[in-house]
Amino acid sequence: MTQSYPVLPLRDIVVFPHMIVPLFVGRDKSVAALEAAMAADKEIFLVAQLDPAEDDPEREDLYDIGVTATVLQLLKLPDGTVRVLVEGKVRAALDTLSATDTFLTATVLPVEEPVAEGNEVSALMRSVVDQFENYAKLNRKLPAETAVQLGEIEEASRLADAVAANISVKVSDKQSLLVESDPTKRLEMAFAFMEGELGVLQVEKKIKSRVKRQMEKTQREYYLNEQLKAIQRELGNEGEEGEGDEIAELTQKIATLKLSKEARTKATAELKKMKTMAPMSAEATVVRNYLDVLLGLPWGKKSKIKKDISAAQAILDEDHYALEKVKDRIVEYLAVQARTNKLKGPILCLVGPPGVGKTSLGKSIAKATGREFIRQSLGGVRDEAEIRGHRRTYIGSLPGKIVTNLKKAGTSNPLFLLDEIDKLGQDFRGDPASALLEVLDPEQNSKFQDHYLEIDIDLSDVMFVTTANTLNLPQPLLDRMEIIRLEGYTEDEKVEIAERHLIAKQIEAHGLKDGEFTLTTEGLRALIQYYTREAGVRTLEREIAKLARKVLRQILENKVTGVTITPDNLAEFAGVKKYRHGLGEEENQVGAVTGLAWTEVGGELLTIESVTVPGKGSAKVTGKLGDVMKESIETAFSFIKARSPSYGIKPSVFARKDVHIHLPEGAVPKDGPSAGIGIVTAIISTLTGVAVRRDVAMTGEVTLRGRVLPIGGLKEKLLAALRGGITTVLIPQENEKDLAEIPANIREGLTIIPVAHVDEVLRLALTGPLTAIDWTEADDLAAQPPAGVAPIGGELHH
Repeated sequence: MTQSYPVLPLRDIVVFPHMIVPLFVGRDKSVAALEAAMAADKEIFLVAQLDPAEDDPEREDLYDIGVTATVLQLLKLPDGTVRVLVEGKVRAALDTLSATDTFLTATVLPVEEPVAEGNEVSALMRSVVDQFENYAKLNRKLPAETAVQLGEIEEASRLADAVAANISVKVSDKQSLLVESDPTKRLEMAFAFMEGELGVLQVEKKIKSRVKRQMEKTQREYYLNEQLKAIQRELGNEGEEGEGDEIAELTQKIATLKLSKEARTKATAELKKMKTMAPMSAEATVVRNYLDVLLGLPWGKKSKIKKDISAAQAILDEDHYALEKVKDRIVEYLAVQARTNKLKGPILCLVGPPGVGKTSLGKSIAKATGREFIRQSLGGVRDEAEIRGHRRTYIGSLPGKIVTNLKKAGTSNPLFLLDEIDKLGQDFRGDPASALLEVLDPEQNSKFQDHYLEIDIDLSDVMFVTTANTLNLPQPLLDRMEIIRLEGYTEDEKVEIAERHLIAKQIEAHGLKDGEFTLTTEGLRALIQYYTREAGVRTLEREIAKLARKVLRQILENKVTGVTITPDNLAEFAGVKKYRHGLGEEENQVGAVTGLAWTEVGGELLTIESVTVPGKGSAKVTGKLGDVMKESIETAFSFIKARSPSYGIKPSVFARKDVHIHLPEGAVPKDGPSAGIGIVTAIISTLTGVAVRRDVAMTGEVTLRGRVLPIGGLKEKLLAALRGGITTVLIPQENEKDLAEIPANIREGLTIIPVAHVDEVLRLALTGPLTAIDWTEADDLAAQPPAGVAPIGGELHH
């Protein structure tokens, strides 16, 4: 049965049956429709618009299903709008729509609803109520009692409408709930909408709580930082505004330091970035550390280089005895610097055995030149980042050792000692020796780039000094350095060094007083001869320290006033003699030659022994020899075989004798091209029975024609001969030019004879002359046993 009602189009709301809803009405037609309803039976038809923006809706602008409602209260407001309270009655379908002069009228048909009963419906109703309770907890807009009121509804249709009216979904979704006449389906739809809304509300809740926590944390940090700044200003800066502010401090530093253009740009950009960050964030810490390193470098700060040449020479002479070549090089460098005022820092490489004073010499050079001293040990460094720094992408990244030490020095022209450069390692983390190429190249190091700083650093004013025990370095690195060799000290030099420096140092270190510990020059010389065998003075210093400890104990135990150590009582304090000082051999021996060897720790005497054994003319070698030395022995043996008659040796002897050559201390590896003439002398002495002079040592390589070839490490070898009590040393003639660099006391203590051929060596080294014999091929045949006749002690097999 159709019925006619005034129409109230709704913009953004859908009214459900049994719901009391307040509405604000402003359109003239809507107000007129309400007035017409109030004049009649207070009944009105509420229907939602498809488009909320439409002010004058037609039939096609309205949904088909609405709700009939009763106007409970109407109140006109001063601004012309009307506040009305309506209560929905039943669903109704819009049949026809007609317009009067003032408002819309509609004929509607009531919508029949099926009855929903049974256990399934009851269960569904309970689920919907439970779900609504969860929804109400998250949706703060709903009153707390709404969920309770819904739980009291027993009809499925009313419950579905009540839930639909209270959930926040789109108008189109609410309209679909109004359109659905089956209460069961409506309940299912309402449950599905709540499920979707619950997911959204839970995410919203998470976001809100997270934002709230973050805001609280930020506000707390801001408040605490402001308090901290205020306290710092009160404590440290006596209330002066701005000085306690870190940003202001960094800004002032950037403005006042003599930064390069590139560094200033970089520092300004990083400071700008830092201003936008939270003060306690990890990123701000990274930027702050970067600025600390960058602004901590000695921009424009230089030590005043000393120009007094004689004063520098005096400092070097006072700190170091001998080492004339190194001192000359340093003084020359200072002289050029004094004249030109600008000289790219040279790259000196001090090469020598341990204990000769390479590291302490670096300190003396810094003192003599007036530079700050920095030492960086490279022993075992395997990571390229140790030199160049880490990139700032890594957590815990740091600048390289070059930049770190430059910052520590506080000047841009220090003396930088790179210690033990030959001990650099290499593995999967890179090759630090290659990373040093740029640092140690005077042509490139004005634009050294550290991975951490990412700007060019000028190292051209830095004086680099490197130290090494050997020249076992990559060739490109070696090419960039000026090599200065420190060969080792003579006995006299060691005595001087000990008397000038070592004894006084140990007396002070052990708390001894003047006169309590005296080591006489003779006692010191005996200590050097019988208790040390080294190129440097490190072992000597340890032995002196040992004496000082023993003396101190005697003073404290026996209450003596002082102890003087001489060669007579040295053994009481130093113990049993460790080395034999004097001649290499006690007497002249056949087949035993004193050779000279070079090692990383200085020169050594090397005995070469030779004997003949029954055999077939081959050479047997023992003593852990390297390939080069084995080849020397083969060359020497072939030379002797070829020249044997001229030395009085019958060639036939090689048919029945083998020669065994041995170098004692078999466990010590031996290699190098300098034992050739010693091997020849030993073999010839064995085969001829003529003894070798015990006071002669020799060094030199031999060729198949008997020429003596030059060798290296001459000073170390001559020092070893002097230490061993040798009087005569045979050296290759081509090494005669090197004698100019040998200290005078070595040259005076030895008779050094240059030799060009093996014949000269034999004439000087053997105790007697060699008599040549005539030997022809006929003699060779005569020396062979006739065919078919068994040799002595053997059998003939046919």
